[in-house]
Amino acid sequence: MTLQNSSSKPNQKRYGQRNVDDYVQLFDPTIAQKIDPQSWQEIRRVLNLAIPKSAPKIIDLRFNVDLLISRFYIVLFVGKDRRQKSRSHEVERLSTRIGNWITAIILIVAINLIASTLILIVAYLLKSFIGIDLMPGHFPDRLKDILS
Repeated sequence: MTLQNSSSKPNQKRYGQRNVDDYVQLFDPTIAQKIDPQSWQEIRRVLNLAIPKSAPKIIDLRFNVDLLISRFYIVLFVGKDRRQKSRSHEVERLSTRIGNWITAIILIVAINLIASTLILIVAYLLKSFIGIDLMPGHFPDRLKDILS
């Protein structure tokens, strides 16, 4: 088995693209020569289990936000939930359940308000682009007409 010396330049693959061989090559050659084939097979099996497998995602949005003093990254994934279905602990406290419901309601209302605002802005811009004038004249002129 040919192994790469651990003091040489490490593999430049991205974390999610590495496979078992990339990690096996990091073993020190003097130690790797002492490992028998059955042990190598078990090491490869365990490494294969430990390396995360990527799941297909409907939305995979990643971008950086550069500010004056620091840099942040934002990641949004949407895909099928393949995690364990049961929690290791149940939410037992009533205050936690109520807090979760209030948070969910606030998020739904906020998303609804944002979506409604965007729809109204797009509709207004579309109306203006087409040239439809729902109220002829300007608002201050109409106000003067009403007051006089």
